[in-house]
Parts: sequence; C-alpha cells; structure tokens
Amino acid sequence: MPFVPRELVAAQVVAMLRVLEQLSPGAALRLGVEPFAMLSTFADLEVRLVPEAETGDRAGGSGCSVAGVYIHDAVPPVLGVATSASVGRRAFTVLHEFGHHLQQNQTTLADLLLEQPDDGIALEAGACDAFAAEILLPTSLVDRFIGPRGPTGAHVVDLWQASVASRAASCVRAAQRLSSPGHVVLLEGDGKVSFSASVGLPPIARGSTQGDIGTVREALAGSGRATGRTQLRYRDGIHGDDLYAQVVPMGGYLLLVAVTDGAPWLNFSPSSFTPGPVAPSWVCEHTECGHEFSSFDAQCQGCGRPRCPECQRCQCPPRVREQTCPSCFQRLPAAMFPAGAASCSDCS
Repeated sequence: MPFVPRELVAAQVVAMLRVLEQLSPGAALRLGVEPFAMLSTFADLEVRLVPEAETGDRAGGSGCSVAGVYIHDAVPPVLGVATSASVGRRAFTVLHEFGHHLQQNQTTLADLLLEQPDDGIALEAGACDAFAAEILLPTSLVDRFIGPRGPTGAHVVDLWQASVASRAASCVRAAQRLSSPGHVVLLEGDGKVSFSASVGLPPIARGSTQGDIGTVREALAGSGRATGRTQLRYRDGIHGDDLYAQVVPMGGYLLLVAVTDGAPWLNFSPSSFTPGPVAPSWVCEHTECGHEFSSFDAQCQGCGRPRCPECQRCQCPPRVREQTCPSCFQRLPAAMFPAGAASCSDCS
C-alpha cells in the first residue's frame, strides 16, 4: 500500500471530526470515554464482536492495520471487532472501523478519497488509524510526553501507560510526531509485526516478520532493548531505507521506533545515504540466458523467483516445449519450428 503525506491524512481527520460533530454534537468526547456504548446508540450501525478469522486482514479483505472489519453492505452496516483483542485494542479497532463508515457514507469525505490515484485506499486506511488515535489520545496528553524532536521508545511507552488507550493508538499518535520519515512498530515476542504506523515511507505490513533484522534481532536476544541502524523488511527479500532504530519493551511486546534522520535518542544522526528500498539481486538460472538483474517484482509462487527481464521467464518449467532459434535468438514454442528445421518459421 502506498504512503500518503501526513498533511493529507491530518486534513481528512479534521474533516471527519467536523462531520461527526454535525451528526452528533459532543460525540467525539463520549467516544473517547466509552466507544462501544456510544456507537451502539447509532441507529444506522451495528457493533459486533467476531472471531479474528472473520476480520478483514485474515479473511482476504481490507489489508487494514487492525483485527476488525467494516461490512458496508449489511443492513445496517456492521463494525466487527475481533474477540481476541484486548479491551484497549478493541476500542481502537471499533473507532478505526467507524472511520471507514464515516468516510464511505459522507460525501464530503468520500470526494477526497476519489481524488487520489489509488481511489483513496491508502488515505482512508491512514485516516482511520489517525481518527481513532485522535479520539483516544487528545493532543494535550500527547504534548506531555512527546516534544518537538519527536518520540523515543520510552516516550511512547510512557504515553501508553498514562492513558487508557491501546498500544496501537499510542503508536499512531507517536508516528504523527516523528520529525522525519519513519515507522513506529509494535512487535510480538517472535518479531512479527502486530501493528505499524508509518510516515513518509511505505508502511510495514501487519504480520510481516522482522525478528532477524538489525536491532530487532539484538533486542530479542537480550533484554528487549537495542539501539542501532537497521533496514526493515517488506516482501520477497526487499528491504527499506537504512534507518536509525531503537527498540524497547512495551508490556509484553517490543516497540520499534525507526527514522531516516534526527533520531531524538541520539545527539547526532544525519540523513541516511541509502536512497530508498533496495531490490534483491538475481541471476537467471536458464543456461542460455544467465542475465544478472535486480527486481522489485513479486516472486513466483511456484519457484520463488521473479521473472527475468531479459528472457521473461522464472525458474518454473515452461507449459509447452521450447527451443532457441539460432537466427533470431528468441526462445520460442517448438511448434513454431518447421519439421527438421533449426530456425523458427519466421527465419526459415
């Protein structure tokens, strides 16, 4: 999913809060105290606890950052929240899903989504997280813990402990205060991503494994704390920017804060020399090709390799028998070679 500028997300959240106030004056304050009870009073919504297997990210759905689902075509629409989540995580999730409901059903909010090159998919998801975090963690509270240099890991943990909000909500609010592009990531005990909030960089997928990279590996092997440089993993061996990273314990999880420069836990942290995500290198294993290349393309599910840009093949065997024409040097189906001819029918 592409990233969107934080200014665009912030503007959408302001618009969402304005619409909410028009629909139900004072609702934002009441949602911050008891979101489930408040949303249950909305006649055009149903709030439902569901098994995690039925939430969007597990059911091949939304790809959202939370274990929840918005069923827009139900009557009335349903905000589904995974039963397995903690109380704090449920509150964040139900507000996130309510954010989908607002954006998809209010014209002033939907119009901005349709102006985006991806039809607003990334903006909608980012605004849902930011909206939920804004409701649960007011600015006055965030200001007490995170200063102008941005958050350290300890700042985020202190913010979470001082509130009734979930770890995920604290991650989102902390990411909003990053002074440079980066990530605030909540990791499970094996290094798997439980939640991630990103600013100015492509987001890290929920469920992706980061346990064997840089500072995360060091933290898992020791006290749960580490500081250094690392590259987070995206998919198929692709790694992101070289980032300054800090890992700290967070109530049974690990919290990773990673930025391109200006890390608040360091006195000096100039911008990284890495220009962006680095594609893995490959060598085509077809002996008649042997082309060396780098590729961001998704790997073939059959052989685990991307398609070679030179011969346009992965490592899977061809579906039809092929041979190389010595005249035009193309790899072609055998049916294109006349009987007994070495060259293809175009060259014969």
